[in-house]
Amino acid sequence: MKKRITAVFLCFSLVFSLCINFCCQDELETIDEMKNYLQKVDAKATEIEMPTLNVNVKSAVLMEASTGTILYQTGQDVKYPPASVTKVMTLLLVMEALDKGSISLSDEVTASEHASSMGGTQIYLEVGETMTVDELIKAVAVPSANDATVALAEFVAGSEEAFVALMNSRAKEIGANNTNFNNCTGLFDDPDHVTTAHDIAIMTKELLKHEKIFDYTTIWMDTLRGGTFGLANTNKMLRTYSGMNGMKTGFTKLSGYCFSGTAERDGMTLIATIMGSPTSKDRFDATAAMLDFGFATYSVATASPETQAPIPVLKGKKDSVNLEVVGGLSILVKKGQQKGITTEVALSDKVTAPVQKGTEIGMLTYMMGGKAVASCPIVTAETVEHAGFGDYFGWLFDRIML
Repeated sequence: MKKRITAVFLCFSLVFSLCINFCCQDELETIDEMKNYLQKVDAKATEIEMPTLNVNVKSAVLMEASTGTILYQTGQDVKYPPASVTKVMTLLLVMEALDKGSISLSDEVTASEHASSMGGTQIYLEVGETMTVDELIKAVAVPSANDATVALAEFVAGSEEAFVALMNSRAKEIGANNTNFNNCTGLFDDPDHVTTAHDIAIMTKELLKHEKIFDYTTIWMDTLRGGTFGLANTNKMLRTYSGMNGMKTGFTKLSGYCFSGTAERDGMTLIATIMGSPTSKDRFDATAAMLDFGFATYSVATASPETQAPIPVLKGKKDSVNLEVVGGLSILVKKGQQKGITTEVALSDKVTAPVQKGTEIGMLTYMMGGKAVASCPIVTAETVEHAGFGDYFGWLFDRIML
């Protein structure tokens, strides 16, 4: 028995010495080296060819919502007053406040003198009148009520001025860098209250992340005050354009007719922003022309990530580690191209402990026509600690005793 135990220690000493000096020369040794080896690719699957569209606008942008790809643009970075399309940002901040839990749909809001003094389109809030957040959002999204907009702004931030500061700050955060808001409604012809067609598309894209907004923007007609006050949506394309689900119209003498329209077909959502059309008909005709082009030309290809087999772990408490692919495929392609998508995997065939969960060790790349069009990192799905002296001794002891 003593000889067996002595043999265990002698064998262990030899193996342990070999283990701590072992170096995998023929493989990528560290995660940093693997990251340097892997090259992430541009997620744009196809070159965008800007069409020539007959649209009577000062500026316009057509954007695919999931990728942010611009499919059409004209005058996209020229600053213009947005009129009530301003309320896209107002609604975004309200929806974000709801998500954070700082307000709720059932909260009652009391109209201030300032809110009730708003002109233009309104629901004629009386000073001291109360409505729920849910009712006020409806009043903003459907008829574009200015008094309801200010009431919500004051409820979220304490004052319209404080809310406008939040609007400008949030605009910069999401990359709407050519935007300056001076109020939350867009009601007033203020030459310093400006944005661009591109910035409106960015703001609308952010708002679309809050699916609750469609509960309001898809309403055609509704009522408030127990059915005594009627509401009608200013977005007339809800009734005339297939897939239309939002978002906001606007008009003043200075701005002309503006619109941020959203529509979804076959899993693809498009955002069409219009600024400075001379008539309401021109605004909606331009929107339809842009959306028609987008839906006829492009689609979004999607795929779930492939399952990856575990790979060996050197010097670890486990001899293998499970893997997972982060994300999946969502790319913009021209109609008909999605059938030719294949995948390629770049992955080390082993790693060295310690390995932390979520460590990037490879890349799954989607190919189309021999070109890389999107990629997803392959990461470890668990932590594997470095094996110590006791772990090696235990393994050897178990084997020898067997």
